[in-house]
Parts: sequence; structure tokens; C-alpha cells
Amino acid sequence: MAISKVKILDVPFVNTTLNEFIDHILNEHILKSKKASIVTANPEIVMHANEDSSYMQILHHANYVTADGIGIVKAAEKLGQPLPERVTGYDLMKGFLSKANQQKMSIYLLGAKDEVIQLAKENIQKTYPNLEIVGYHNGYFNWEENDIGEEIKQLKPDFVFVALGFPRQEKWINQHIDQFDKGVFMGVGGCFDVWAGTVKRAPIIWQKVHLEWFYRLLNQPSRIGRMMAIPKFMKKINEQKVKEKS
Repeated sequence: MAISKVKILDVPFVNTTLNEFIDHILNEHILKSKKASIVTANPEIVMHANEDSSYMQILHHANYVTADGIGIVKAAEKLGQPLPERVTGYDLMKGFLSKANQQKMSIYLLGAKDEVIQLAKENIQKTYPNLEIVGYHNGYFNWEENDIGEEIKQLKPDFVFVALGFPRQEKWINQHIDQFDKGVFMGVGGCFDVWAGTVKRAPIIWQKVHLEWFYRLLNQPSRIGRMMAIPKFMKKINEQKVKEKS
């Protein structure tokens, strides 16, 4: 069954809840061995896509784009086409890992520093002992000369989590997905750092009041430049609303 979509600055977001989306991916792709690509997009990614047409094409080519950020949800509401909730990369990955554990599925991890992916792998395996981590590779490889794609093709994992940061992770998935027969491929940004314990996710109370972004900024002040995409994004949303009214 298809999921309806909401366009925000030309990026098509799936109109669904976290749990509904997890079940959809499981039933329509994993159980049917149909491959899929997922992009979890925040305002920064939407702005980048609006400035880079080739990246926008990648987002349109992906099977699903989810609202990873309260800014996306607020923008959808402002434009009169509300989304039910955030569907973040970390929550999605956690949900998929839980399903993989319950049904003894397999995963592959790609990205981050070697020490980070090693720790992430160990912690994921401890938390979800029934899933199988069939392979992993750090994010420092020669883009043009490597056998990662061939390895994944041979191993046939159910899920492939790609933590190369945007836009590299989406570019990698888009460039390679045609060579695979099955698997759900998703860019997960800094999720491996959280699983490794090198970066802490915001406490639940910060998440509930939609200040997770501010918590991350306090802990990683170097993100201030990236955060500037948010006011630019909201300005664009306001412009779009005015345009639609005229």
C-alpha cells in the first residue's frame, strides 16, 4: 500500500507516523524482498537540495523521505498540509533494529571512524543479540575503488545503515542501489556515534519540548554554522505560503 506524500520546498515527505512507517517497510519491502532507499531529511537537507539540483534529484529518486526534524513538521503545518510527527533517523534505526532482532534478520553497517563503528557494532549486538551483523566498514574509503558494494551484494543483508553524513550517504546509496537485489538502505548521519556512546542523544524531556537541536548545539558548538540553515528554511516556507495565497 502506498503512503501519501507532502511536498515541502519540492521535497516529497512521507505522511506517516514512526510506527506506521516501520510496519510499512517491514511488510512491503523486507518480507517481500523488495529493496528500498530511505532519506531522513531535516531543514538543512531541504535547503541543500534547493541549492543543488543533483542532490534534489537524489531525494526524488529515493523511495521515501521522512521528516527528521521538528522544523519539517512545523513547516508542513504552516503550509496547511500537516504531518503527524517526526520520523527521525535514530528512532527509525532503533525501530528497525528491534524488528530485526525479533525476526532474526541481518544488517550491514557502513560509515564513521573505525573505532566508532567497532563500538557501535558491539553495543548493537549486545542490545539486539538475535540479529546478525553480517558485515561492516568504516566511512574512510576510496570512493571510486572499493569492494563494499560487491560485499553487500554477496551478503544480502536485510538492512544497510549508511553513516557517511549528508550528502555523501544519500549519494552513495543512490549510486549503488541498482546493483543490489534486496535490502532497505538508509542514511543515518551520526547515529553510529550515539550507538558507540561517543555522542549522547538529548534526554527525553528535551525531545518532548522539541529542543533536541539546541541540546546538540550546546554539546557541539561547532554545529552553529549548520544551524543557520533553520532560519533560512523558515524564511523560504513563509515565502512559499505567501506565494500560494497570491
